[in-house]
Amino acid sequence: MRSVLFFLVFICSISGAFAQSEVLARNFFDQGEFEKALKTYEELLEGNPENTSYFFGVVQSYQQLENFKKSEELLRQKLNNSANNPTLLIELGHNYELQQNTERAEQFYAEALNAVDARPNYAYSIARTFQKYSLLKYAAATYEKAMQLNNELNFNMQLARIYGEQGKTELMFENYLELIEANPDFFPIANREFGKFISADASSEANTIFRRLLLTKLQKNPRLLYNEMLSWLFTQEEEFLKAFSQEKAIYRRSDKSLQSILNLAVMAREASDFEAATEIVEYVIEEAPSENVVLQGNQFLLKIQLKYENEKNYAEVEKRYAELLEQFGTGLNTLALQIDFANFLAFKQDKQEEAIGLLKRLSEQANRDFDKAMIKLALADILVLQEKFNEALIYYSQVQNLVKNDQISQNARFKVAKTSYYKGDFKWAKQQLDILKSSTSQLISNDAMELSLLIEDNSIEDTTQTALKKYARADLLAFQEKNLEAIQLFEEILKLHKGEKIEDEALLKQAQLFEETGQPEKAEDNYLTIIENFNADILADNAHYYLAELYANELENPEKAKEYYEQIIFNFADSIYFVEARKKYRALRGDYEETP
Repeated sequence: MRSVLFFLVFICSISGAFAQSEVLARNFFDQGEFEKALKTYEELLEGNPENTSYFFGVVQSYQQLENFKKSEELLRQKLNNSANNPTLLIELGHNYELQQNTERAEQFYAEALNAVDARPNYAYSIARTFQKYSLLKYAAATYEKAMQLNNELNFNMQLARIYGEQGKTELMFENYLELIEANPDFFPIANREFGKFISADASSEANTIFRRLLLTKLQKNPRLLYNEMLSWLFTQEEEFLKAFSQEKAIYRRSDKSLQSILNLAVMAREASDFEAATEIVEYVIEEAPSENVVLQGNQFLLKIQLKYENEKNYAEVEKRYAELLEQFGTGLNTLALQIDFANFLAFKQDKQEEAIGLLKRLSEQANRDFDKAMIKLALADILVLQEKFNEALIYYSQVQNLVKNDQISQNARFKVAKTSYYKGDFKWAKQQLDILKSSTSQLISNDAMELSLLIEDNSIEDTTQTALKKYARADLLAFQEKNLEAIQLFEEILKLHKGEKIEDEALLKQAQLFEETGQPEKAEDNYLTIIENFNADILADNAHYYLAELYANELENPEKAKEYYEQIIFNFADSIYFVEARKKYRALRGDYEETP
């Protein structure tokens, strides 16, 4: 037993030594110390002659030292001793490529490609070796030949990726479609690849090709699969009514639920296409198989209505809430609707006491902890609106105890921090926020980090926190939807505390309120001021992104929008807006190439 243990320890120690030496060899190679790399790899290869990694380490070191004769000698020797492995022919061709002898290199490449005739099963390793040296033409030819010779081989995925790299967009899509047709479950995987080429620009080449292929296939063979893919494409282009037409066709010809159509309505609403969202939900209500779906649909419509209705029509909205509650009752089945109604009364109609009474009556009916938590959360929000901070904190704490392991609990904790911040208890607020930085919700985590930094930055130089107290007050006014008062207080901060840490924060917050109150030009001025004076600070990427959005939507200046999206791509690679900025930049640029 002891001898076996000794043997195992001995083997492990040898393996560890080889691993360390390989890392050392790679480090020498990466740092350009090729002679040291060669010596180390040769020692490793001597100890383990069958290790291909060590072998190619030696070959590549010789190539870097421009000793091509020695590297060819090693490769030929390996070729003769390995039953003429075709991938070594590619390595020999590459060795000539490095010597600028393209003609000789292509002879070896052609020989490797011809090897597929006798051994189609070698196609994958041959093609992968071609790809290693970016020889995409040969890699594609290898896969194509192998599939012609053996119809059981399927390299559509590999070919699709190569065609994509070559810019052969139509061939790429055709190969992916063949894969999806054979296995519809592959569609979500293919979507990730499509996303590299498909953009929000319906007129781009890639979108046009993909749409044409799908419509042609749908005409020849009306499979629901093609409707699903067309719906996905139209959704990427934010053509929600076109996507809706496809979803209706799927719903009518299958046993699927209305969920996909509801999801489409949500996406349309998030994209601010309220007209499309309304039409889609009205269809859902007509087709709804249950009263619950009808209720959810009407609740959704009311939320859309509130997005674009002005105060003059609030009486009509209130009437509609009352009609729905009369129709569906005021029991727990309409809990979500009643909470929405309470928020509408409190925040839009200035009827806080009526809203609180509604929620307290609802609370008496609630049995489930989740329902109780939702009601208490809404109650606490209204108490903050009334500036009854201590009562609100009690309710938020109760929510945390009711649903300890739910995201609602984290949301309640964030609201505890925000309420403490509103009332000027910055130390306690920051303690809660620092805990929430590691929240599983990315949104809560980001919000907590931003507010924590705001408190920290404006407490160091100004120990009295005078500017921070005014900022928190202005923030509270914005929460209370007293936007004009908030704008005025931010203006006061900008005048009295110019040059202090709070300045860029006040500019950004005020700019967002300018947008909400229909003053895009003033918002533009604020964003430009941040970019000009605070471009090295933490809010610079926010200002660039919000300004780009402003130009793209409100001010209708796509060239300016493109300019500021591009700034994020090249100067703020770690920004949370990077991915979205790149996507929108590509759409405005009007092509489908990968952005640097």
